[in-house]
Amino acid sequence: MILDNRKNSTLIQENSMVERLTTGYQFLEGPVWNSTGGFLLFSDIPANRIYKWVPDGSVTVFREPSGNSNGLTFDDRGNLIICEHGTRRLSMLEKNGVYKVLADKYRDKRLNSPNDVVVKSDGKIYFTDPPYGIKQDEQELTFQGVYSLDVEKEKLTLLSDDLDRPNGLAFSPDEKIIYIADSSNRRHVRAFKVDRDGNLSQGSVFAEIRSELPGNPDGMKVDVEGNLYVAAAGGVWVFSAHGEHLGIINTPETPANLAWGTRDWRSLFITARTSLYRAKVKAKGVRV
Repeated sequence: MILDNRKNSTLIQENSMVERLTTGYQFLEGPVWNSTGGFLLFSDIPANRIYKWVPDGSVTVFREPSGNSNGLTFDDRGNLIICEHGTRRLSMLEKNGVYKVLADKYRDKRLNSPNDVVVKSDGKIYFTDPPYGIKQDEQELTFQGVYSLDVEKEKLTLLSDDLDRPNGLAFSPDEKIIYIADSSNRRHVRAFKVDRDGNLSQGSVFAEIRSELPGNPDGMKVDVEGNLYVAAAGGVWVFSAHGEHLGIINTPETPANLAWGTRDWRSLFITARTSLYRAKVKAKGVRV
């Protein structure tokens, strides 16, 4: 059921229901809509697979093994960018099927376990690197980083190292702000200013997730009006561009990530533990 109130009535369709599209998985993550093909991809991390869902309801295995893939997105050329949670690297699957490793080390030390990823309009890739996929004695870096990658120049840049568990991330519609979830006990989302070169500054707390229910802030997306949607305790928390809490889209299972999709970009796909859900909303999501 979608909880509605006066604040978010312009975003959520009244009496709309969260629809379960498919279930029976181990731990779902990383949904992304392919607008050219009209299908959704999503990760099942423990199963080591990427699945493909099409609007007729059928689901097939898209890639196996997947490196225990987590976050997924597409670049401006339609190549699939993959956070490989298990193999500790960021990779690319080109449209022609060619696979490439984009990043697996920072200053000769192995990455922790790349978690979530977005691509800026200039082509740079931004991703988070918490230690969720490794044991403590396997960690080579002394921090949990947020990075940008210039694929053409093969340049990996550390943008922030002061988040405890950097997780989901999303740009504002004008790309002047990037939101990054800290999935530690801090349970907050920080907002960083992004300069022309893609560097981050002024990482202030934008929103806090305070709930007795399990679930820290995880994957995030924005709509064209700048509202932020955060997978967290009890469902998808919605905040205005000014940080005002507008309401919660309740889900039967704790969500991990979400993605806009379908032709009008008004369907919000939600990966929540064992199932994939969809909420139809009034708001229009930012296209991938």
